[in-house]
Amino acid sequence: MWGFITVMNDFLINSFKSIFDLSPTELSVIQLSFFGSFFCISLVYFILSNVLKSDPINKIGYKNGMAISLVICGVGCASFYFAAAAESYSQFIVSLFILAAGVTCLQICANPYAAILGPENSASSRLNLAQGLNSLGTTIGPIVGNILIYVVFIQQSTLDAIGSAYLIYGIIFISMAIAVSLSKMPNIQDKLSDFSSRGIFQNRNLRFGILAIFCYVGSEVAIGSWIGTLAKDPEIMNASEQAANAFLAFFWGGLMIGRLMASISLNEVDTAKKKNIKMMVVSVSVFILIWMVNGIQITSSENTSLMSFHPIDLKEMTVYIVFLALNYCAFIAGKGRASRMIVIFCSINFVLITLGILVGGSFGFWCILGTGLFFSIGWSNIFTLSIKGLGNLTSQGSSLLVMAIVGGAILPYSQSIIIEHYTVQTSFIVPAIAMLYLIYYGIDGHKIKPELNKE
Repeated sequence: MWGFITVMNDFLINSFKSIFDLSPTELSVIQLSFFGSFFCISLVYFILSNVLKSDPINKIGYKNGMAISLVICGVGCASFYFAAAAESYSQFIVSLFILAAGVTCLQICANPYAAILGPENSASSRLNLAQGLNSLGTTIGPIVGNILIYVVFIQQSTLDAIGSAYLIYGIIFISMAIAVSLSKMPNIQDKLSDFSSRGIFQNRNLRFGILAIFCYVGSEVAIGSWIGTLAKDPEIMNASEQAANAFLAFFWGGLMIGRLMASISLNEVDTAKKKNIKMMVVSVSVFILIWMVNGIQITSSENTSLMSFHPIDLKEMTVYIVFLALNYCAFIAGKGRASRMIVIFCSINFVLITLGILVGGSFGFWCILGTGLFFSIGWSNIFTLSIKGLGNLTSQGSSLLVMAIVGGAILPYSQSIIIEHYTVQTSFIVPAIAMLYLIYYGIDGHKIKPELNKE
């Protein structure tokens, strides 16, 4: 649901553009509200923890924190129904901010909870599994949204249909909050009492990790935001709007493939041979799933909708399939070590983005599209390396890392400036530069050096 509700922003942008007759600047408020909420709520959380001289989530426990976060998400979604009734764009923006506030709190709670809910050396495996299911949500979200709005609620106006769909999402979030509250999951609370308002920044791995999350999220969102424009470029793919959206699904779907493979690669239960077999099965089967789901198309008239199946020709995807094999080899080379995998995967992405800039054409496009497979392990591995050793400051450190998600607003905007003055192809130099920092973080920035922390 976390990934599902996030990717629905793209659907809102496409729908609101015609409903409210908005300019590009007015439309940008949607993403600004969403990512701005991450920054604002995380900043408030960090300040509050310093004022109270304690970590709020550590006091109430991670489980309770997740339940409260899910309730906030539910309230945000339900408020869309009333915004639709009022036909108010500003109310939709407020509702989106509330929803994003719940997702922000969920990030602060759920990421460290998954990390500390077992052995520290397998924390990245658990986070990758969670992020893999997150990516499943981003993959099926647009399809489910289309079915609800253009099939189930076809008798309603588009605006009312959006309100009704989000009301359903709100009910699901509230139900999940109740399920979490009644579950037997441990409500972990760190018993350590020492709390230093400035001690959090003495952790070198966290300091460098904050910028790493900024670069990672910013690069991922930047490519996801502008790859459709790249596909429609006459000198690149000359794709239609519908074809461009179809290509985009393979970028976000690539993240799901990589994250599910990472959850297998980083666990310590199976032998190397079993891991390799499982990763291969996951890679092939999830790719087929994405290919089939992406082939579902909905055409609608005034009162009827038709669903058809028109997948992309696999011959057109030869380069992407080669990247699937490269992704599999990269996991084997990573040997289940988080820092090593960051270096390998970001190095591959740097090469792919550089080829996309220099070569262009269909091959250059598929290089850019294939980066989704190698962005996959970024969030979970950076996150677990960054909060390592924080103890009772873990939630506070988590809030700072979540605050860095604002990179998802800043880097795409930086890329848009280059697009206006040069070409969309040239603009991908922004994520390429970010990859260089992530390579450094994997080599040295993540290391805990007590002598430097003391300084």
